[in-house]
Amino acid sequence: AAVRSRPRRAWRWGNLLVSFAHSVLAGLWALLSLWNSSELLGDIQDGYCVSGHLLVCFSSGYFIHDSLDIIMNHQSRSSWEYLVHHAMAISAFVSLIVTGRFLVAAMLLLLVEVSNIFLTARMLLKMSNVPSPALYELNKYVNLVMYFAFRLAPQAYLTWYFLRYVEVQGQGAFLMANLLLLDAMILMYFSRLLRSDFFPSLHKAPAGRDVDGEKFLID
Repeated sequence: AAVRSRPRRAWRWGNLLVSFAHSVLAGLWALLSLWNSSELLGDIQDGYCVSGHLLVCFSSGYFIHDSLDIIMNHQSRSSWEYLVHHAMAISAFVSLIVTGRFLVAAMLLLLVEVSNIFLTARMLLKMSNVPSPALYELNKYVNLVMYFAFRLAPQAYLTWYFLRYVEVQGQGAFLMANLLLLDAMILMYFSRLLRSDFFPSLHKAPAGRDVDGEKFLID
């Protein structure tokens, strides 16, 4: 009832459910691929496995689908940050698919989808006005742990690796720029998460702001 009452909220709900399904599939896929091919971690630039290649193709398809869903449902203005993120991901992943290089880096980045399972669940719980605060509280702390383990840690390691070992030219330079932009976005959303869930006194949403159509972490 809380979702159906407003059209934009209904769209956001359906869109987030698709995001949740992608996070479950891609997150577990990335974990299993890296577990079964752990030797690839020693060759981030040129390591290759079919499972990782298919995972990158699958996630590229999701990012394209989600971008089209946002645009065709006239949500570009409220979800512009998501479109920027998707454009970065699609362009980077297409370059990996074509060249076959840095696929292991993409697999490490896609570990973020494990964290997204709990981040998306957080947003769904908020939207549905679940009457059990304990469920939201539990997810809040699990989400924080997963954010560190599967978003901040892999991102920090890859940034260090690229700065130290990857030649800054051609594809390496392009991926480096994408990675640094993604670093900035991740830190910005982490600060929003902390303010909203752990320091609510510092979080002041603009009066009258309608966030029903926004996909990224605002509230």
